[in-house]
Amino acid sequence: QVRLVESGGGLVQPGGSLTLSCGASGNILSISAMGWYRQAPGKQRELVATITSSGSTNYAESVKGRFTISRGNVKNTVYLQMNSLKPEDTGVYYCKGEGVLALPQLRDYWGQGTQVTVSS
Repeated sequence: QVRLVESGGGLVQPGGSLTLSCGASGNILSISAMGWYRQAPGKQRELVATITSSGSTNYAESVKGRFTISRGNVKNTVYLQMNSLKPEDTGVYYCKGEGVLALPQLRDYWGQGTQVTVSS
């Protein structure tokens, strides 16, 4: 069984910072990419940032220069450092493993999500 578990969400004031963590567990042979997505109330889930196994990153325009995605030293972990947070960053943040090879399957997996609320 492959599982992705996020942590690190919470309530923060505008301008503040948070770091989200995600770890993938199970009989995983490889993961092509890991990423963070978010969903605000009444809106569709959207890409925040992704990082490939080779370290290439991609960011939504709205978070460029404020958020940083990185892979951890522990295998199959990913972090999202969020700085200069704005109220519009509020939402449930989901971790996604893309191209997860855990025999006999090759597929994507999602975590359960962690709430981030930016409010004064």
